[in-house]
Amino acid sequence: MSQPWISRGRYSPVLDPLETERAIKLIKDFFQDSLAQGLRLRRVTAPFFVKGGTGINDDLNGIEKPVSFSAPGLGGERIEIVQSLAKWKRLALRDLKIRPGFGIYTDMNALRPDETPDEMHSLYVDQWDWEKSIRPEDRNLEYLKRTVRRIYGAVRSTESFMRSHFPRIKPVLPEEISFVHTWELEERYPGLTPGQRETELCRERGAIFVIGVGGPLRSGKPHDGRAPDYDDWTTPTKLGPRLNGDIVIWNPVLDRAFEISSMGIRVDPATLKRQFEIRGLTERRSLYFHRELLAGRLPLSVGGGIGQSRLCMFYMRKAHIGEVQASIWPEAMVAECRNNGTALL
Repeated sequence: MSQPWISRGRYSPVLDPLETERAIKLIKDFFQDSLAQGLRLRRVTAPFFVKGGTGINDDLNGIEKPVSFSAPGLGGERIEIVQSLAKWKRLALRDLKIRPGFGIYTDMNALRPDETPDEMHSLYVDQWDWEKSIRPEDRNLEYLKRTVRRIYGAVRSTESFMRSHFPRIKPVLPEEISFVHTWELEERYPGLTPGQRETELCRERGAIFVIGVGGPLRSGKPHDGRAPDYDDWTTPTKLGPRLNGDIVIWNPVLDRAFEISSMGIRVDPATLKRQFEIRGLTERRSLYFHRELLAGRLPLSVGGGIGQSRLCMFYMRKAHIGEVQASIWPEAMVAECRNNGTALL
């Protein structure tokens, strides 16, 4: 099946492969410094794998299986390659004794073998995973919005920085990011899928934060999946439940909404119990991470992940994520990209 940018026959890369490699480093260096300054984060080293059976690895929507192996040097213990660091970061906040108002970020490299590769998705995931300690009174929607605005400020400043190095790339991001609840999206576009709703509103506003991902909408269906043990998607707010969401921007090359970050205020003990009951996963309370959280031995936090390849792809106006990261793709996709001038790394 032809990819959308190919079938329209209008895609031509702005930067050649060598310029692309230079730009990747520029973007990553500048953005992470801007993010760290805006959120008061310190860079830390993160693991590529963790022990299985501890609850530390992220199981995403609950159906994805991590890559795992047996380590003879550890007595045959099962080791899992991370799918993200959503829960590991809270342990790190505790162990590093990070005070409220400050946090950490890291370069996360993960494998998600159940992902279906396409122009936006890869088996290999690279993102800035960040986590920040907060006070009990910070667990509210306004605090989440302030955090989103700071992240968006780093996103916009990086776009301006890119133009200073590559004048051919014109800024497209709006000055402000708009906030919309998933319930509002459902009411506004009742006949569309969640992804189509995001595309329609993002086409109009340029950048949106979609509040409330994980819990059911009025239709009974969720806007998108969320694991029950990191984001808080059931605490009541003004428009209903949810203290999490996604940063989504308009991608002029793909002509669609383009998610760059998933984030949220994290579960506290009461929320974890409630969300486990909703999902029928109360048996997970016995795992190490969840025992620590339920016992009140982990700090309250807000956190998320920001896609490195996604941002590079957007800033350089690339049509395929394989143009900014080295991965493996279906042979038919590789051939089609080669025939149409899309240079995969």
